[in-house]
Amino acid sequence: MLVGVLADSHDRLPVIAEFAQRFRAAGVDLVLHAGDYCAPWSLTPFHAENLPLAGVFGKTDGDREGLRAEAALGVGTELYEAPHSMELAGKRILLVHDIGDAGERSVAGHDIVIHGYTHERRMESAGDTLLLNPGEACGWLFGVPTAAILDVDTKVVEFMTLDT
Repeated sequence: MLVGVLADSHDRLPVIAEFAQRFRAAGVDLVLHAGDYCAPWSLTPFHAENLPLAGVFGKTDGDREGLRAEAALGVGTELYEAPHSMELAGKRILLVHDIGDAGERSVAGHDIVIHGYTHERRMESAGDTLLLNPGEACGWLFGVPTAAILDVDTKVVEFMTLDT
């Protein structure tokens, strides 16, 4: 199962739309978003590509009711409080904005932990757990929008960048 992975999109609609289009073209089944959408309209590119999305709220997601209302307009779009645990393709996945909000035992109890907050790409293992931060989709801090495609079955990650 292929999933698109985003975090820290911060309202940058053209970049969000480009990643959504690339995810669709790559055959992604679901997008996992680790928070900081900011405004509700940040979800519209996923609706336009008919991409289901599961995400958690981040620290700058002030209009949570607006985000929930926008999520309800999309097919298969669900937003949760962080941390959120789910199972995909037989793997336990923890979705959290700030990994500091997840305890060590919680991290160790999952096959994959997806997080954001730092805006920096990260892929490493902690025992059998894959820790993945796709970096900043917005590209505001480091100048390069980044995302990832994750094969949940194999835990193989392909990072993506956009020229802005």
